[in-house]
Amino acid sequence: MRIFIVEDEPDILRAIEYNLRKEGFETESANDGNIAMEKIIARPPDLAILDIMLPGLDGITLCKALRASKKTSTIPIIMLTARTLEIDKVTGLESGADDYITKPFSIMELIARIRAILRRTRVNSDSDEKLKSEDLELDIEKVTVKVKNKNIKLTAIEFIILKELLKNKNKVLSRESILEKIWKTEDSSNIETRTVDVHIMNLRKKLGKAAEHLETVKNFGYSWRENV
Repeated sequence: MRIFIVEDEPDILRAIEYNLRKEGFETESANDGNIAMEKIIARPPDLAILDIMLPGLDGITLCKALRASKKTSTIPIIMLTARTLEIDKVTGLESGADDYITKPFSIMELIARIRAILRRTRVNSDSDEKLKSEDLELDIEKVTVKVKNKNIKLTAIEFIILKELLKNKNKVLSRESILEKIWKTEDSSNIETRTVDVHIMNLRKKLGKAAEHLETVKNFGYSWRENV
């Protein structure tokens, strides 16, 4: 598995690269957003880690650009940010990031988040299951979503959330249970439930009319409602 790191602080970059290689990952890096964009497009990695504050393209702009490109639209992305305001975290998720970690952070936590995302986004080649809801079809093997036979581009985490909702039609899933589904065996207690809200908001925008089935259950969570 190859991880691309975009970080302009040399000490942090070296620490991340050293520990990822120690864990068996291949790494590539850049300290400038423009250079990173060129390298990632030329050779898409399995996952990208983007700092927000960068020379050239900032991390938010870079994330949006990667999501807009066909070659990199589905790459899992983790944002690194020194900012602690909720609006900055929300902006990162709205730009297409799957997750964020606030500096200063634990290297082991970062590695755990990376492993969790890669594990949950890995295609199960033995599965040919398709989940359907009226004009919407989710193909687990191909990791695709279509609405009226039109492909809808989702991030890795958006795909996982939609899959869980479709698997549990007409059941209410709490924000906490959705987090647990995403991160599986990893400790999700330090991941804010607000993360789920932002991913759901992005799903609604992308699914269009099909999102009418996505119901918010006040003070609890979400449900995919469909006539039984």
